[in-house]
Amino acid sequence: MGLPMFDAASDPGPSFTSLLQASGLDALPGGDLAGTVPHATTVVALRYADGVVMAGDRRATAGHTIAHRSMEKVFPADRFSAVAIAGSAGMAMEMVRLFQVQLEHYEKVEGVTLSLEGKANQLAQMVRSHLPLAMQGFVVIPLFCGYDLTRKTGRIFGYDATGGHYEESDFQTNGSGGPDARTTIKLGYRDGLSRDDALELAVLALYEAADADSGTGGPDIIRGIYPIVSTVTAEGYVQLESNEVADRFSAVIERRRELTGDAGGSLR
Repeated sequence: MGLPMFDAASDPGPSFTSLLQASGLDALPGGDLAGTVPHATTVVALRYADGVVMAGDRRATAGHTIAHRSMEKVFPADRFSAVAIAGSAGMAMEMVRLFQVQLEHYEKVEGVTLSLEGKANQLAQMVRSHLPLAMQGFVVIPLFCGYDLTRKTGRIFGYDATGGHYEESDFQTNGSGGPDARTTIKLGYRDGLSRDDALELAVLALYEAADADSGTGGPDIIRGIYPIVSTVTAEGYVQLESNEVADRFSAVIERRRELTGDAGGSLR
């Protein structure tokens, strides 16, 4: 299959999504399957002194059934940004892959990287183009963050199903356990958090969300499955090793045991 050719009037330029639309390759199937499609749940992002922490649990649910225990919901968008997903799992992951390709495509065509606002706008357009399927129940709501090399600070952007996007000053959560996670972060957040304090707060937020929301998976100690936790700083995107995440959850569980006197104290 050769590369498609366009005249000056129909040239999609550096937009990969416009290229797909112009080539007729952007169609996604509809259907009456919303109740059986796996859904991704709780993701969080919060700013700290050196950048942004983003984290997400690993459970995907289909109705009242656990469809997948080790799904990844946090991804690098490019070197200095990250995206997390909540909603219809398969379509959300496809949106992430398309977003990653779009950013790379733009850089190759234009010779420069998009600004952080430009990346947030590109993702908003993808969410907006997904609205017809969202109206059928296949909702995808991403969470986007990155390190702004110009402002030298971390930034967070939240979205709604219509493609509206809003910059959050300090933190944001998404998914069915989002309200519980947001309350936890709100109570513990302060300006200028250190990396360790920010990671601890993100882990605690996911723990509390899993404790209250059946759609959110906590640390699965038996299977060795822990949430994905990443940072984005001036050094780029870094995903924490599983053993570090496990140690941080162990510390949270131990403190909970001390407070409640619960000999079990762990989420499964």
